[in-house]
Amino acid sequence: MFRSVLRPLLSRPIDPQRSANRVSFCSRTAAMSLEDAKRCAAYKAVDEYVKDNTVVGVGSGSTVVYAVHRLAERVKAEGLKLVCVPTSFQARQLIIEHGLVLGDLECNPHLDCAIDGADEVDANMVLIKGGGGCLLQEKIVAACADRMVVIADYTKDSTKLGQQYRKGIPIEVAPMAYVPIRNKIEAQFGGSLKLRMAVAKAGPVVTDNGNFILDWSFVDEQAYDWDAVNRAIMMIPGVVDTGLFVGMATKAYFGQKDGTVTERSA
Repeated sequence: MFRSVLRPLLSRPIDPQRSANRVSFCSRTAAMSLEDAKRCAAYKAVDEYVKDNTVVGVGSGSTVVYAVHRLAERVKAEGLKLVCVPTSFQARQLIIEHGLVLGDLECNPHLDCAIDGADEVDANMVLIKGGGGCLLQEKIVAACADRMVVIADYTKDSTKLGQQYRKGIPIEVAPMAYVPIRNKIEAQFGGSLKLRMAVAKAGPVVTDNGNFILDWSFVDEQAYDWDAVNRAIMMIPGVVDTGLFVGMATKAYFGQKDGTVTERSA
């Protein structure tokens, strides 16, 4: 019954005006490091999307570190009045360490924009997120924002999901349900799911919300309608959320090896 959600990935034609990359220049350095590429993307996104007297969602991950650096620079140089809402413990600590105003969704349920990284972005602006285990809070914050802006380096830019990111799609689950959820997804959509294990402790990774994470290695050769797949997985009891972000991102910035920043709009 679930095979109806599978269809060719590119069955819907991509509008070239929507998906075409724009290129801007960040640095004249001939050979840039991956960290330089992340910084270029983060700085450009902050400069273009963050305005005075706004509430900004601050995502998680290594690229977001540069975005927070740039936010702090602009607050100091321009006197911007910002409230920053974190998506994780890491983001909260970054906001505090840089002297930015810390907010939450209880006092700031509406955000002007959310700036976050991604593990992979496909040609239709579908994202895989959750490699760092913060997918639930990242999705909640993004859903509260008028615009979700993705910052990443060139290794996160793909034509289709799985082309670059090989660790699978993270799925946050209630601990008691991880085995039946794993079995149901494998039976319905193929592939395999593994419980994410911790590195510096015995046992599985536990999210900020006290849940487990299953990483789904889907079938590469199979084309999926990710919106339909996401909806079907979300209906399985015990699934808290998925790392599939479908129809959420407004714009993506990819820092390149040569110092340029490639842009893709939804």
